[in-house]
Amino acid sequence: MSNTPMAASPLTRAVLEIDEYVSGLGWDQPARLFALVDTARLRTQEPALAAQLGLEDASESAGLTPIEQDELPSGKPLDEFLGTIAWPDAVAGCALSVERLMLPPSAEAQVPQNLSQARLATWVAEHPERQEVRMTVAVLRDGGRESAVRLREKDSPTEVLTGPDLVPGLAEALAATFAD
Repeated sequence: MSNTPMAASPLTRAVLEIDEYVSGLGWDQPARLFALVDTARLRTQEPALAAQLGLEDASESAGLTPIEQDELPSGKPLDEFLGTIAWPDAVAGCALSVERLMLPPSAEAQVPQNLSQARLATWVAEHPERQEVRMTVAVLRDGGRESAVRLREKDSPTEVLTGPDLVPGLAEALAATFAD
């Protein structure tokens, strides 16, 4: 994609490509799951699919191609759904893009104790310092991780924060989809 830095690792490029794609769909989107496949392997083993994805003439051979999966089931908690996933060997990694409300660390001391999940979600949604964010987290079968976080109030490709440890809990849940 146009805003993806070429000097970045293949995993970082894949995360930024997914972030850019989902950003183009606007906010208030459902969570989206992607398989990450080795681009060179895809071209060799699935040339028709590679052509359909516009990859047949790509000069880059050491990349990852994100392939969006079916829509996630509504009404099922994300952690429960992720616990049901198993990937075939051809999938090198996976990524998830999800929107959430976050509070700054300064608000942590204000969180009321002993709230149910539903009441805590309501409390966060009503907090004056809440931020709407889109998190795109990717993991590789070999343990590699990368994340991109975009604030709704700073919705610009130049304002996307990246790093391997930005959303560790979600990265762990995605990595578990590759456990035997």
